[in-house]
This record gives sequence, C-alpha cells and structure tokens, in this order.
Amino acid sequence: LVFFFHLAFLLLCTMFSVPQSSKSEFLDKARQAREERKGQKEKERAAILIQALVRRFLCRCRLQKQIRKEVDDYFQASETGTSKRNALSIFKIARKLLFIYRPEDKMKFEKLCRAILASMEVENEPKVWYVSLALSKDLTIPWLKQIKDVLWTCCQLLKNLKPDILQDNKLVTLYLTMLVTFTDTLTWRIVRGKGEALRPALTRICENIMGHLNQKGFYSILQILLTNGLARSKPSLSKGTLTAIFTLSLRPVIAAHFSENLLRSFLIHIMSVPAIISHLNVLTPEVKTHDLLRKFILFLSREEQCLDICVCLEGSHTLCLLGNLIQLGYLNEKVLEEEANHFVKDLTDMLSYCQRYVSQKKSNLTHWHPVLGWFSQTVDYGLNESMPLVTKQLQHLWGVSVIRTLFSDVLSKKLESQEPTPPPPQPSTSQNNLPVKNLFKRAFQKSASVRNILKPVGGKRVDSAEVQKVCSICVLYQTALSTLTQIRLQILTGLTHLDDLLPKLWAFICELGPQGGLKLFMECLNNDTEESKQLLAMLMLFCDCSRHLITILDDIEVYEEQTSFKIEELITISSFLNTFVYKMIWDGILENAKGEKLELFHSVHGWLMVLYERDCRRRFTPDDHWLRKDLKPSLLFQELEKGKKRAQLLLQYIPHVIPHKNDGYDQLRRLPVNSIKGVIRVKFVNDLGVDEAGIDQDGVFKEFLEEIIKKVFNPALNLFKTTSGNERLYPSPTSYIHENHLQLFEFVGKMLGKAVYEGIVVDVPFASFFLSQVLGHHHSTFYSSIDELPSLDSEFYKNLTSIKRYDGDVGDLGLTLSYDEDVMGQLVCHELIPGGKTMPVTNENKISYIHLMAHFRMHTQIKEQTAAFIRGFRSIINPEWLHMFSTPEVQRLVSGDNAEIDLDDLKKHTVYYGGFHSSHRVIIWLWDILSSDFNAEERAMFLKFVTSCSRPPLLGFAYLKPPFSIRCVEVSDDQDTGDTLGSVLRGFFTIRKKEPGGRLPTSSTCFNLLKLPNYSKKSILRDKLRYAISMNTGFELS
Repeated sequence: LVFFFHLAFLLLCTMFSVPQSSKSEFLDKARQAREERKGQKEKERAAILIQALVRRFLCRCRLQKQIRKEVDDYFQASETGTSKRNALSIFKIARKLLFIYRPEDKMKFEKLCRAILASMEVENEPKVWYVSLALSKDLTIPWLKQIKDVLWTCCQLLKNLKPDILQDNKLVTLYLTMLVTFTDTLTWRIVRGKGEALRPALTRICENIMGHLNQKGFYSILQILLTNGLARSKPSLSKGTLTAIFTLSLRPVIAAHFSENLLRSFLIHIMSVPAIISHLNVLTPEVKTHDLLRKFILFLSREEQCLDICVCLEGSHTLCLLGNLIQLGYLNEKVLEEEANHFVKDLTDMLSYCQRYVSQKKSNLTHWHPVLGWFSQTVDYGLNESMPLVTKQLQHLWGVSVIRTLFSDVLSKKLESQEPTPPPPQPSTSQNNLPVKNLFKRAFQKSASVRNILKPVGGKRVDSAEVQKVCSICVLYQTALSTLTQIRLQILTGLTHLDDLLPKLWAFICELGPQGGLKLFMECLNNDTEESKQLLAMLMLFCDCSRHLITILDDIEVYEEQTSFKIEELITISSFLNTFVYKMIWDGILENAKGEKLELFHSVHGWLMVLYERDCRRRFTPDDHWLRKDLKPSLLFQELEKGKKRAQLLLQYIPHVIPHKNDGYDQLRRLPVNSIKGVIRVKFVNDLGVDEAGIDQDGVFKEFLEEIIKKVFNPALNLFKTTSGNERLYPSPTSYIHENHLQLFEFVGKMLGKAVYEGIVVDVPFASFFLSQVLGHHHSTFYSSIDELPSLDSEFYKNLTSIKRYDGDVGDLGLTLSYDEDVMGQLVCHELIPGGKTMPVTNENKISYIHLMAHFRMHTQIKEQTAAFIRGFRSIINPEWLHMFSTPEVQRLVSGDNAEIDLDDLKKHTVYYGGFHSSHRVIIWLWDILSSDFNAEERAMFLKFVTSCSRPPLLGFAYLKPPFSIRCVEVSDDQDTGDTLGSVLRGFFTIRKKEPGGRLPTSSTCFNLLKLPNYSKKSILRDKLRYAISMNTGFELS
C-alpha cells in the first residue's frame, strides 16, 4: 500500500512537471480508448441481437413450415379419409392456420371453411359439430375469438372477389355460407330437440359475433359485394347469393331491435345499392322485409337524420336510395297508405337535397347524369350502367298505383249529376269544315255519357289536414319535376295518365274559394309562408301537367272525345288563368318576381297560352272570352308611351287581352317604330315602252302588289302550293325548280310585309301552320307539330292519328322511320332520322314517328323557303309586333276581317265622283240593293269586285287605302277621259247623254273605285251589278 501510494505521488509530480500539450494528447488518447471500448461493446450487443433475430426468424420459418405441413397433412388425411375429423381437431388446425395465415394461404383457408361447414352437417354426432366447442367451459372464449377471426377473414376475402368470374362466384357462395351459418342458430343441430334450452345462450353468442363484425366494417363489405354484383346491366349474383347477402344484412338490425345506428348503416350501405329492391323482387320475392319500409319512413321523417343520410351518400347514391324506397312503397301499398304523410315528406326532403347538390356541383367542367342532368361529379361506370333500373324504380312514383294511393282524397271526390251546358255555337271558318254547332252538340252528348262536369260545392279550410296533405303531395311531384330534369316528360306523362286526376284536382282547387280560389292564390303571392308556397306549388303542378296533357292530345281527343277535361271546364280554367296572369302583371308582382314565383308565372302562362293557341286554331270559347273588360286601352297606351314596365310586360305576354276592335288597336298601330318605312312609287310601262299615265295615291302600288300576288301565289308557278281540302297557301317543297326561288320568297315576304305595314288588305289565305312559323310559334315550348298538321292535310292527319290508336302490333304495318314522296315522277325516300329507312315503326316509337312525320311535312320540307319568306317579311314588320298576334289575327291583318261587312261603315267612308252624292237616287238604289237584295256572300263578292279582297279592313273602312269611291261614268273605260264639268253636272242632275242600260258596272281595284253608269231603273242596276260581280270582272266589261 505504501508502495502504490508512493508511485501515485511520483506520477502526479511527473504530470505537473510535463508541458501542457502533452497533457492534452494524453486525455485524447484516453477518450479514444473509452470510445473504442464502448463501440466494441455495442458491436457485441448488436451481433447478439442479430443472432437472436436470425435464430428467431429461422425458428419461426421452421415452425411455420412445420405448421403448414401439419395443416396440409391434416387436410390431406381428411380428404383421403384416413383420419376421423372432430370439432377439437378442426379447432386446433384452425388455430394453427390463423397463426401462420398469409395471402398465399387462401387455398388452405378455403379448405378450413369447407371442413367447418362439413362438420356442422353431420347428423347425431355432437363431438363433430364445430359449434359444440362453444359449450366447452375451457374453450368457449378461445372458440369465440377464433370464429370471429375466421368470419372476418371471410369478409376481407369477399371484398376482393368478382361475382361475374366463375371461380370467384364459388368462393363468394362459400364465405357467405360461413357468415350465414355462424350469425344465427337456425341451422345448428345442437339446438334441436333437448338442446332447445341452449338457444338463448347461443343466440347471444351470435349477436356477439355480429357486433364484432359490425365494428370491423361488415356493412361496407356487403355493400362492395352487392355493388360488384348488381351495379351492371346484367346482375351477376344468383338468387341464393342475393338472398344470403340480404339475410346477412338484416340480421344485425333485427338483433339490435332496429336501433337507429344500425338502421342508419343499413340505409347508407344496403339501401343505397342501385336497384337492390328491384333485384330482390325479381329474384327472391319471398324474402321477408320485416316491415322495413315503415321503419325507414319513420327514421327518415326526422329532418336531421334524413340530411345526415343524404350527406353521407351524396347525389347519385341518394337517388339510388330514393328509388329503392319508392319501390318498397309500391310493393307495400298498405304501409304506404298508412304512412303517406311521412313518406311524402321523406321523398321531398331527399329530392330537395339532390337538387341543391346538383346546383352546388355545377361548374364549367361538368358531367352528364342520365337522371339529374349536368353537374361536376363524375358518375362511376357501375352507376351509369344501373341507371335504367333506378329510373324504372323512380317511375313507380308517378305510376297509377302510387298516384291512386297518394291522391286518394282527390280521386275519391264524387261527381254530381248535372248536364253540361255547351257554349254558344261559333261560326265555322275556312279552316274547320265541320260545323261548330254540330261538333259541340255531338261532343257534349258524348261527354255526358262518359262523366258529368264536376261542380265543386262548399269550401275547404286552407289549414285543414286534407288540404295540407294534397299540397304536400303536389310539392313532392313539383320537386321531382325540377330535380329529375332528364326524365321530366316521363313524370308529366305519368301524372296525366289517369283521366280523372287533373279535373278532380281542379275541382279541389276550386273548393279553396270563388273563381278557382283566385283571391287565395293572389294573397299567397304576397306571402312567403310555407303554407303559401305549398298552395302555389299545387297550382303550378296542375298547370304543368295540364299543359303537357293538352299538348299531347289531338283535336279529336280534345273536342269530340273530350279526354280528361270537358269543354266547359277548359273555358272555366282558361278564364282563371287569364285573370291570374293579368293580375300578376298589372299588379306589379311579375316585375319583382324571381325564383319560385317566376317559375309559377311561366307555368301558369304556359298553360294559358296552350289553351289560347288551341282556341285560335279551333274555337271552343265564347266571344270576347280572352278580353279584359277592366283594362282601359287608353290607360295602357299612355303607360306604354311612358315606358311603364307593367304595360310592356302585358303586351309581351298576353296581348290577346287588349280589345283589338276599338280605338285601342288604332293607337297600337301608331306607336313609334324602330325605323320609318318609306313610300313606294310605282310606274307601269306599256307594251311600247312608254310610261303609263297615273297618279300613285297608293293605288298604283296596290295594283302592282295585286299583280305580284296574282302571279307568285298561283299554284301553277309552283312557288306556293295549296293544302288539301280548304286550299290555303304554303311554300311548295319543289320550288327549287326556279333557279332563284329563295330570292323570290324573300321578295314576296317583303311585299306582303309592306302591304301589312301600309294597311292594304290582300286576299291571300295562308295555311295556319305556315303562319305559325312566320310568327315563330314553332320555336315555342307550347307548339305541337301534330296539332297543326290538319291545316296542311286533314286526310294525312287522320291516317297518322289512326296509327296512334292502333291496338295491334304497329310493326305489322311495315312502316319505317322514313317518308316516300313522288317528286316529279320519281319516288324519293326521305329519312326522318339518320338511318330511318332501316328502322321499323313499333309500338314503342310510334308516337315519335307521328311527330317526326308531322315535323318533316310542315317544317323540314320547306325549311329554306319559309326562312327566306320570313326574312323578307320581318325586314318590314318588326318581329316584336308579331308576338302580339295569334295565327288567325295575322291572317286578318293580311286579308282583312272575316266578320260581316258593315254597310253603314262602308257608306260613311265612301267618296263620290262624277256628280254622284249620298242622296243621288242611283246611290240610294245601290245601298238598298246591297243591304236588302244581296246576301252576305254576294256582298263579299261585291267588295272583292271593287277592292280585290272579299274581306273588310281589320279596323273598318276608315282605314281602307285608297278610300272606297263611286264615280258616275257615261262611256266605256277605253273612251273614259275623266270627269269634266259637263259630265259632273249631268251626273248630278241625272241627265243622261244616252241610255246606259247595255253597259255593266266596272271597277279599278287599284284605287278601290266603283265606276257606275247612271242607270234609269233600280232593277237594271241590280241585274247588271249582280252579273258583273258574279263574273268577277272589272276593267274588261263595260
């Protein structure tokens, strides 16, 4: 010890005596030595760890290899039958397999599942039954864990299987059988007989298993499997597979006594699978649904829960859920009837969500959805393929069965026994060969035998349960129309299928107050309450459906058969609509309307204009039905001149309410125009090339116009043709034989426009379908080609409508979507659609064929000619002016009024020349002959003889240009040099140069001038005048 102490002392002395640099080197070396020792120890420790890991890995590999060999040996022995299988051995081998399970062990797992299922099928050997281990005191918990792992592995494998592949389909069946077997005690032999007492305990075990699977995502797995098998044009799931999946999906819900959490999962994952209810109904109609519809309806009736479901599903899958719910309602009529209010509310909320979703998702980069239209979310392929089935499900909502159930309160209305009263008979027109009086008589006799006019009696409170229910149903269908935009026509067609729904809905509306509840609806427009919105939605639905119905009905169905609405009802409805639209405009509501109110206006206005156009084409309303007697034209035109919005809107939307027969119409004519149309001066050149003498006081231009019209409208020229039957004019489809035929049409359009602009009437009867195109009505949503077809060819129209009513197979008629036409001796085939000549007409496409054919005959064939004519006509007449008139009114503008000639008006505005005056005896005789001796037809012939047009001017003879005049003549036209002082005095004092009895009255139609000899007897005047007008001559006879 003394030695070591001495040594340490020496070392310390040495250290303190060495230089500082040596100390640093010494410390560095010591530190490096420590780090080397530390690194060495870490290497040794790492080597030990690596060795341990390698040994463990090798050990595990050897163990896994050994276990796999044991598993393989077990299954091999089982297959060869060399070993007796029991539940315990299956349990042990299953534990081993689950311990080593990897994706490549799927084949071994498949064998395990088959072994387990086979053990469950053995009769009277409890020790073999795999489930018997659940009763073992020591193995219950390990067995429960094992079966949960096995079943979840089955679920994970199901997720990746494709049912359309044969091998995968077999595995789907296997794993589903495992799930079905161990989630219910129904097939367990252990609970049969004396084992029945065990059922409650074993049932709880099954519930425990299902709870575990639900936590892991059981419903998501089933949804993927269902979507893979059903979201396609042809389902790949068999009846047994689909039954198993649906049974499995129901078990957790039933076990949990339909708890809200599980109902939510079921709705989100199962009921949103496209058309699952449709597939179930086709493949497994016997599957019980456990009153699911009622539970779904009540669950979704809570707004927050319904919104939660919709948000989780988003647009397309919400639509799929909607389709499945609707079909469930269709299949469970009793539940639908009992829960109608909640059902309607649920569907309305879901449709409203879809509508908001689509509007939120709209963008420049949009995708087309076959039901919802355009929005930004892409639609996956499977959904697109299954949309036809989803659409078919949705169609149940507007099918007869569901409509009868939902609208039961409306459809149950009793009809009163009351004879309908026909309106006063209307005079027949040239476009309607059938006498109107007889038509109405037969029609009302027929309608009386079908059903009586519904006369609502009494009133209904707006806040009554019945009214609120009907309103909510109307809101549902109106929401469907605005959301399911791509199948809107299908919805409207379905809602109009029942002939008595719309008339009874109208009667229901009428019971809300006088004049069809007009006062109530006007009050609703000024309120934003939910109740008001629902009432307006009912009116809007009625208008949309009724407009659609009348549009697709032909004249026979409307006027003679009186399908759905009777004529008297249409008169009442049109009066209501006319007043409603007028008040919306005149009370200033339309000026500030937007959103739902604006949509309502367009809906009511659309229905109104369809009825008005129908009435213009074929009269069913009494005289002055459309006029507003409380509208003062003077006030209207004052407001127009001041630029008041309501006056402009009135003129834009309902000009027919303005009484055209009074001075108001004259004020309308004199409103400022966009451009001033100049005066046309015309000179005629005779055969020698010399200008003819004559002062153009509108007369020479009128003669020029008459000469043009006489030539261009002559069918022999083939620029215009006449319709069959009533011989009205329209452009010839073969006018192209003239090299410059389109230029001619444009020129004729300009000349006719000039005549209308100057108020010169010309006797040119146009076909109404052609005038509709001139007015631009064919671009309107209210226009129907088939309705206009009778004005072109009534026989062709009857033939087409007979196809519509054909009860047999239309395919037997051998028709194709084409039209064969004889063009100058050659048969030309026109395809109505590309490839139409090879497409047969069937019962499915016959309605399309009828409309295509009508459109081709009236539009396609004369498209270029009509466009040229319209171009010329509108270069003179402002198109905005034309919007104010209906087709018959435009015809009256062109050709004058079709009313009886007012002789007093003509006499009042007659100018006399050559010594004649209003008290001259020849003039007195003339007016007496016209009023007493001539009938209406002869008076029209007289007017045509003098003015070249058989109809009086629209505003009366005060607007005839040049004015009607009568001149006393002494000599024939070729000797006539005009009035002289002597001739005037002789005419005035009735002094005849010689007896004019041999000469006939003549006329100068270009000046509206009657040249009348100074006859000595009234009888001579009558006979000569009658002869002259019957020969339709003017200048040449004298």
